[in-house]
Amino acid sequence: MSFHVQKAAAASFQRLVRFVNAQGSTKFGDLKTRPTGVSLAGAEVEVLEGDVGNGFRGTGKIDKIQKLLCPLPQVHAIMCIGLNYQKHATEANLRVAPYPVLFTKPADALAGPNEDIPVHPDAQSMLDYEGELTVVVGKDAKNVPETDALKYVLGYTVGNDISARYFQLPETSGGQFCYAKSFDKFCPIGPCIVSPSLIPDPQKLQLVTKVNGQVRQQTETSDMIFSVAKIISHLSRGRTLRRGTVIQTGTPSGVGLFMEPKGFLKNGDVVEVSIDGLGSISNKMVFE
Repeated sequence: MSFHVQKAAAASFQRLVRFVNAQGSTKFGDLKTRPTGVSLAGAEVEVLEGDVGNGFRGTGKIDKIQKLLCPLPQVHAIMCIGLNYQKHATEANLRVAPYPVLFTKPADALAGPNEDIPVHPDAQSMLDYEGELTVVVGKDAKNVPETDALKYVLGYTVGNDISARYFQLPETSGGQFCYAKSFDKFCPIGPCIVSPSLIPDPQKLQLVTKVNGQVRQQTETSDMIFSVAKIISHLSRGRTLRRGTVIQTGTPSGVGLFMEPKGFLKNGDVVEVSIDGLGSISNKMVFE
């Protein structure tokens, strides 16, 4: 077995954002201060040149965010980990597997931090939220040992693994787990991609999910069963994990499915997910 051990993934930024400026141009920028609020409208950033594939370079030019976009214009793959918080496994009354449970979302599931989420009529009856720490891979990885795994991280961001439980549950639709989470825009992320240099330990972050201002999920990432490093090592075992890949690392306890009465999302509900140091995303559910 060969190991590809390289230098740390280049992250010549502190907080990578993608935005539209007052002139209508779409640019990458580096936000030098911790994000406040959910829109970042009016915030000043240093304009960056480059992309995820070739790296970023500062230009020294300052611009203002008129509209915040998804930090990634497109994605190679979205990989998601299921049942990765101990308290969530307990509330679900499910046995923890020996390896991280993997499912995927298609590229069109990607959405921005403030975008409305269109919900197809067949996905509306049991719509749920899953606030998640999300990782962006900075360089191709294969057969990476756990001890080197964090060197492959471009940065961390906030995500919501929106789920149509009707299709996920065996008793309602045959347990179509991947399909339930693969509708367009069911993976909003943002508001920025934060450099690993600002996140010394991804297992010591506070995550909070609110629905219409009411706290539903509140935990520290220390409750994760499989750490970020273990996840990256596992996903790269015998497989090439491409740079730019988005990894959603699992959701904590408090999802709507296990509330009594059920806490499923309704038309117009706003889900806000916040993680310390990474910022917040806020997305409104819009039933079609």
